[in-house]
Amino acid sequence: MKILINKSDLIDPLISVCGVVERRQTLPILANVLINVEKKSIKLTATDLEVESCFLMRHESDEVGKTTVPAKKFLDIVKALPEGSKIEITIEEEKIKIQSGKSKFTLSTMPAEDFPSIESLEEVVRIQLLEKTLKSLLEKTLFAMAHQDVRYYLNGLLVELDGQKIRTVATDGHRLALTEAEHKTGHSELLQIIVPRKGVLEMSRLLTEEESDVELVISKNHLRLKTGKQSLTTKLIDGKFPDYERVIPQDTNKKVYADREKLRNGMARTSILSNEKFRGIRMILEEGKVIATANNPEQETAEEEIEVMYSGESMEIGFNVSYLLDALNIIKSEQVLLELKDSDSSCLITSPEDSKSRYVIMPMRL
Repeated sequence: MKILINKSDLIDPLISVCGVVERRQTLPILANVLINVEKKSIKLTATDLEVESCFLMRHESDEVGKTTVPAKKFLDIVKALPEGSKIEITIEEEKIKIQSGKSKFTLSTMPAEDFPSIESLEEVVRIQLLEKTLKSLLEKTLFAMAHQDVRYYLNGLLVELDGQKIRTVATDGHRLALTEAEHKTGHSELLQIIVPRKGVLEMSRLLTEEESDVELVISKNHLRLKTGKQSLTTKLIDGKFPDYERVIPQDTNKKVYADREKLRNGMARTSILSNEKFRGIRMILEEGKVIATANNPEQETAEEEIEVMYSGESMEIGFNVSYLLDALNIIKSEQVLLELKDSDSSCLITSPEDSKSRYVIMPMRL
């Protein structure tokens, strides 16, 4: 079976699906990408058993067939070919030959029948929403997901649906990020699912800022995202997400209004001399200003005075500066509001221009 295709038509779909292939696999075939050739299309599929990525390309072909080929090698070969190349792919019994101009490559294949596939979904909910809306919901919260935490349910993102809105929440136990978008989901009951970290990152990578619609199909154990030509299916984490509402400070009595860029830059400069492991800085609130200080085991110190709008009593509090900077980087407005109670209570960070997003950071003892 032969396929004639332009590099420009193949490279982006191949890059897209190969993102889910892990360097180390439990099964040799998981290092491969499945190529399924039909009369009018070519479908590429890659999986790590947790996440499955598929891309459907329109392509006229006289023959049909399927095989699997080493994903990284195939991608590297296509990438290395000159721009504008025409590629001839010949699929034989246990080999695949790739030829373009004077370049020739032969790769080993594995049977397509051995390639694992995620079973068909028993649909619980199906919703459509704007691509840029879903991308925003993910990107405003995914940075706060835990990474390899023993509390496995924190190693992902909570997606919560009711009849009127979609909310995403992430926490690693030291900070929390929450945002929501108004959207009539057609599902009146409250539904909560936890999407694992890799699935969230692949979804965010796949989505763009476009106004086009995407579809989410939720089953008991899986979530499938469908765009125009691509689908991404991820297993869900079977667990109960903590009651995040209890973490959001309600009784704050100190409000600090700051220029986001000035505060972010001041914190970033102070962080240079913070302890590399714990990343702690001390914030001293005084009328009209915040003084940020840091020190490290080498007895080096940094101090930064940042002008803010604050008229309450003086207070000191410690934070992991990386958590502060993550929140300030994701907020895009000129002004930010920091709400505090005392040195032992969490800080709530919001933007006057985005009432739907909230960021909570627990204090550090320094």
